[in-house]
Amino acid sequence: MSGTIEIRLPDIGDFSEVEVIEVHVGPGDTVQAEDPLITVESDKAAMEVPAPSAGVLREVSVKVGDRVSEGSVIGLLQPATDEEPDKESDEAPGSESDPGGSGRGGDAGPPVGGASSPAGSSGQAPSPAAASYEGEVAFETELLVLGAGPGGYPAAFRAADLGLEVTLVERWATLGGVCLNVGCIPSKALLHAARVIDEAAEMADCGLRFGQPEVDLDGLRGWKDKVVGKLTGGLAQLARQRKVRVVRGTGRFLSAHHLEVVDEGTRQVIAFRQCVIAAGSEPVRLPGLPEDPRIIDSTGALELERIPERLLIIGGGIIGLEMATVYAALGSRVSVVELTEQLMPGCDADLVRPLHKRIGARYEQIMLGTKVSGIESTADGLVVTFGGQFSGTQSFDAVLLSVGRSPNGGRLDAHRAGVRVDERGFIPVDRQMRTNVSHIFAVGDIVGQPMLAHKANHEGRVAAEVAAGHRSAFDARVIPSVAYTDPEVAWVGLTENEARAQGLAYGKGVFPWAASGRSLGHNRDEGITKLLFDEKTHRVLGGGIVGPNAGELVGEVALAIEMGADAADIGLTIHPHPTLSETVAFAAEAFEGTLVDLYLPKKKAAR
Repeated sequence: MSGTIEIRLPDIGDFSEVEVIEVHVGPGDTVQAEDPLITVESDKAAMEVPAPSAGVLREVSVKVGDRVSEGSVIGLLQPATDEEPDKESDEAPGSESDPGGSGRGGDAGPPVGGASSPAGSSGQAPSPAAASYEGEVAFETELLVLGAGPGGYPAAFRAADLGLEVTLVERWATLGGVCLNVGCIPSKALLHAARVIDEAAEMADCGLRFGQPEVDLDGLRGWKDKVVGKLTGGLAQLARQRKVRVVRGTGRFLSAHHLEVVDEGTRQVIAFRQCVIAAGSEPVRLPGLPEDPRIIDSTGALELERIPERLLIIGGGIIGLEMATVYAALGSRVSVVELTEQLMPGCDADLVRPLHKRIGARYEQIMLGTKVSGIESTADGLVVTFGGQFSGTQSFDAVLLSVGRSPNGGRLDAHRAGVRVDERGFIPVDRQMRTNVSHIFAVGDIVGQPMLAHKANHEGRVAAEVAAGHRSAFDARVIPSVAYTDPEVAWVGLTENEARAQGLAYGKGVFPWAASGRSLGHNRDEGITKLLFDEKTHRVLGGGIVGPNAGELVGEVALAIEMGADAADIGLTIHPHPTLSETVAFAAEAFEGTLVDLYLPKKKAAR
């Protein structure tokens, strides 16, 4: 076919043949460079074969089960012929190709080895035209990283390790972004304190009785801040060791190669050759609410200014339920209101059920299928009006808003750099984390769901490696999620809800922690470990765990999925006993029918 190119299997190492175990595309599909086409497997590992360039697949020449070798034709690709509509945004007319007067000219473009086409180059509205800037410049840098959170600082440090001159711009007084300063880390410190309080009380049933805890808020807050300080101080030391230049202030783009940084009235402009946007997200605030210091978000909740007698948490997702765990342990009468019919919407109901049962007995009320119609500030409290399954008004001493986060893409003047930002504030990227402007990358919350620190960390490393001229791509099969509630809820890969919706033929192995000696020794028996498997291949597709320390266990399931493990691989791996980790192996054995730690009736053979 005229204009098509043959896609052939690349070098597969020491193996003469490998098996095709997945085909991700079909004839007529549009693909971007580095999109996975097929997955092949040797006796040691599975490997995705990516598209060599953007285009339309005219033919797919292999199917699942085929054995292929180096040079085998996978399919025919019609390469994309349209020029990028925003190509001029890579270098605006005039002096943009040499932003700092270095005389490098065209060197300001993308590094050699950048193989991926800009994100969203097909089927999207034209990109904004980049502005130009010819004013004063404080200094020039090879790579500018905007934001020092869990996506930004790994990008900066990895790029520095690879030999780039790096400048890191951060609006916070310390490095680490929202996650380290007012998110993941301080919340986990307070959740640990809450767990100590709860465990001490629960040991009364086991013959150990303690007095009521004396909560010193100043002391607790100081300890939490000390934990944060150790980590932020460590990041500052790592930046110095790598000679990463740190600039404090809020950044906004002036052009495709210039960023303005403002900090307490001072202003400077930095010229950059390449940039990584890692500017994160902000808590969503519901419209129409009064301005009242008693209405707080997660950042305010972590300040521990006081322990309200009655606390309403709007939003039954992960962040809201984690804060509920903390404040309930510290003495608040907690109520949770959630618009949907389930806490943690999207999570499998059988994983949420043990959590709901436990907190339902501890919290004042859990209102599902209910919305907040309004909040009125009064001297005596915040009067909240509800509608739905629960209706009427109630008064609370404080209200915590936890209804999601909004990306900061629309707050950076990214259009002046020619960077496309969607209507929600997300910045589209490809698998190399490039935006539609080839020398500008984006990572973390700002590029889309899931908004998780561990996803951002890996994306930041990929962006740095591509910026340094390496062939790298974000190719994670799965990204785990964890709710650090009590009990914890963790899942990774395919959920049972998704499997049913997709009509997949899947099998399930479930092991109840009521049969786990380790769990019973913790005085807890409500947990479960669940694994989902492909009925034909027995490969693990996903898993969910609920129980204390579930978040420490789900990494094994993620690794199993990444490695293409099947039920036998997991079940035959000897796990230490007695541990919670062996419940993962037991769940695999439950699916296979080899479990001896429970009696499970044998499945009837299909007729």
